[in-house]
Amino acid sequence: MELDGPAGHIELLTLRLYNPQAHQWSINIANSAAGTLSPPAVGEFKDGRGEFIDQETYNGGTILVRFGISDITPNSARFDQAFSADGGKTWEVNLIVTETLVKAADETQKAH
Repeated sequence: MELDGPAGHIELLTLRLYNPQAHQWSINIANSAAGTLSPPAVGEFKDGRGEFIDQETYNGGTILVRFGISDITPNSARFDQAFSADGGKTWEVNLIVTETLVKAADETQKAH
């Protein structure tokens, strides 16, 4: 995934794994600038929304990071990220992304 925004250009790779015993997903993110894999955000899907939480270090302190997935269709989904410095009592949303599938020209022609 490549993103361009006010903070600049970001390139990410996500690895999503399902644990059938726990009935939970883990989302792992690698940032090309850091060259490392993030701690996994762990959670589940319920009532059409996926919610995943992890704990990270930010500005010298420990915060919770919540990653949400909603408005899921065959061709798009909404992703949001929020930080909590008070153990999850309050959340500050800092990223909202809507991903839309873009089909290659040859795929579009085949579909008609």
